[in-house]
Amino acid sequence: MSNMETVLNKSEFSWKEYFSDKKKGGHRFSTEEFLAKEAQEKLFHLGGGKTLLDFGCGAGELLIYYIPKYERVVGADFSSSMLFEAEKKIWQQKYKNVDLILADDNTVWDKLSLSFDRITATAVIQYLTPEQIDAFIRNASEYLNEEGKIVFFDIIDPRLYSLWKLGWFSENFRLWKSLSKVGMGCLRQVSGILKNRPGDIIGDTHNPYLIEKIANMHGFKMEYVKSMYYEYRYHVILSKMS
Repeated sequence: MSNMETVLNKSEFSWKEYFSDKKKGGHRFSTEEFLAKEAQEKLFHLGGGKTLLDFGCGAGELLIYYIPKYERVVGADFSSSMLFEAEKKIWQQKYKNVDLILADDNTVWDKLSLSFDRITATAVIQYLTPEQIDAFIRNASEYLNEEGKIVFFDIIDPRLYSLWKLGWFSENFRLWKSLSKVGMGCLRQVSGILKNRPGDIIGDTHNPYLIEKIANMHGFKMEYVKSMYYEYRYHVILSKMS
């Protein structure tokens, strides 16, 4: 068998397997000061409610700030190692109004015992295909209370991410340096294919117009908001059309 055939016959890459032993989320900084500010930004856009589902809660870096603001919280993630870290944080704070569920975007719905005022996911959409996003919104709408909202945080904008990778937002941007980054990016793409990994381990980008189109199909209107702490990311707030 040729080397190319070997590459093509490798088993499909799995995000679930990739995150199986991870213990931290991909936040820009891991300090409590930064995480507290990031959580406050997201709480502002969540805009209240009494019950919250945080899908893809990871190690609970933001979840731990959400819990005191809600009467009942459910955190869900497909990584048991991440949930273990979240559980430790919850235990340390002695919170009693939160449950953790080991589940992915397909199985989480069968494990819920209540509906929610807010359903949110932070830096999760980048790991879903358009078809999975469609299914998530459809399923989430069935567990959403009246006047409830679905809020996706930190989606990667393909237009801005390309500029960010070139160093456009850096203080010392130089075009010639950017050209070398393009070359390195191509090498990483090829290397990813050869190692049976995505070309960019950060996940996939999604145009906001695509998200809006999917949301509209399910009877939601969309509000677009730029991320405060990530130049190439954006948030969407989905509310039922009146």
